[in-house]
Amino acid sequence: MLRTEGLTIRFGGLTALNNVNVGIGRGEIRAIIGPNGAGKSTFFNCVTGVLRPTSGRILLNGNDITGQPPNLISRSGVARSYQITNILPNATTLENVRIAAQSRRHGWNMFRHYTEFRDIIDKAQAVLASVGLAGKADELASNLSHGEQRNLEIGIALATEPQLLCLDEPTAGMSAAETHDTMQLVRKISKDLTILIVEHDMQLVMELADRITVFHYGEVLADGPPAEIQSNPRVQEVYLKT
Repeated sequence: MLRTEGLTIRFGGLTALNNVNVGIGRGEIRAIIGPNGAGKSTFFNCVTGVLRPTSGRILLNGNDITGQPPNLISRSGVARSYQITNILPNATTLENVRIAAQSRRHGWNMFRHYTEFRDIIDKAQAVLASVGLAGKADELASNLSHGEQRNLEIGIALATEPQLLCLDEPTAGMSAAETHDTMQLVRKISKDLTILIVEHDMQLVMELADRITVFHYGEVLADGPPAEIQSNPRVQEVYLKT
């Protein structure tokens, strides 16, 4: 589904990504791991259009999306969450998801109230149910717990009907129980999606991912199934510290 070819990005004299070649199959859960500063977030930002690569290509379903702005990449079927929760705190949970769903199906219409679009409300309610927030539809997003806000952010992404969902540290700041619940949620939604995840919780990564790509100093250090990555001496040396 997603392939990068020679992906490189430089900031002045700093090379943040250097000739990165990654291929992610449809329906796969792919984890990106690596030390701080390894290039994980830069890779995410290139794939989702936040950053324009210096050279190389990004292909989604065989179509070149290199350098496209985030709104066009989103419409191509890519959605993402962020390290810092990115929601509308003063809107209800349902409103947060409804706005995302409407952006895909109807856009904005100054002559019709959104309640006339029954399909949008139905879609938003279905998304809330899928992320375990059906009972919080009328709650202000700011009143949700941290774990619920993170799940709402995943719901907002799902409402855009993506093919590829990019999750940037989805369990950051969560309790052990919240982390477990989010892992179960990712497993559930992965049945219909391809998922690319950056995560520092190694136990979660090893249990969840089908395949792991390890970044180090902006390059791919290793790529393979969890057991292979866990036993890789170079990975152990630079990241797992075992």
